[in-house]
Amino acid sequence: MPDPATQILKQRTRGIFRHLPKALAGDELQIHQMRVAARRLRVALRLLARKPRGKRVRRALGVLRDVTRAGGGSRDLDVSLMLFDERLHEAGAATPERKSLRRSLAGARNRSRRLLPEALLDVEIASLRRQLSAIQAHGGEPVFTVFVRLRKRAEKGHLALVTQLDAIGESFDAAGLHRVRIGCRRLRYVAEILDEVRDQESAAPAALRKLQESLGRLQDAHVLGCWLEGEAAKAATRGRQALAQTARREQEFVVARCQQLHRAFLAMEPRAVLTRALAVMIPSRSAA
Repeated sequence: MPDPATQILKQRTRGIFRHLPKALAGDELQIHQMRVAARRLRVALRLLARKPRGKRVRRALGVLRDVTRAGGGSRDLDVSLMLFDERLHEAGAATPERKSLRRSLAGARNRSRRLLPEALLDVEIASLRRQLSAIQAHGGEPVFTVFVRLRKRAEKGHLALVTQLDAIGESFDAAGLHRVRIGCRRLRYVAEILDEVRDQESAAPAALRKLQESLGRLQDAHVLGCWLEGEAAKAATRGRQALAQTARREQEFVVARCQQLHRAFLAMEPRAVLTRALAVMIPSRSAA
């Protein structure tokens, strides 16, 4: 039977190529799933491959990075349009200015979608397949080595997140909180690998996912707010004062929403959640 590390690498690799055909056809959901699979494989390669700093792994990581970047802007615009539609539904009155803002946002989203297949075609998929096949042929690391790497990565990820949270405090730092979100996602992937290697399900991945999703909602709202700020500036430059005022009012609404989401995140006591997750991932650490 293949060792756990090799099995996980194969599963993560299949996750990439399962979504590829429809992603190349421009299917937005499949592109998103492919990007998620690429992120999970990037974490797995560093933890499970025989030579995580070797040439093949470095090349594979580079292509996987390109995969995760492809479609990121389009995904943001998709979510922004969804959030703006929800806002218009809540507001009730669809003024000409609000309709104009929606047309601009939908137009930007549609233009970005048309470019998605070309962006994926520029990714060196054939090279990625060759590198991953060679990495799998060499097999994954022995279980003991994998556990050592997982422990180090979990402790390092936890320390980095707590340090970032301490630096931010209770202030609303959108860029800093976005980095925390990315760190929570990576630590969650580490927790998932730990569960798979141990062949058991723990509470750590779900707890980390809640933090990640909470910050994801905040980031999505922040991205929409930035877009509205840009539209207000453009409208003012063109002398369209009514549109500029509407865009600024909508931006203020989104900023208030971000602050509300931030308070909800702080109420989750993220440091405590991270500490409990680490204790689940590394039981001996809490016992010591």
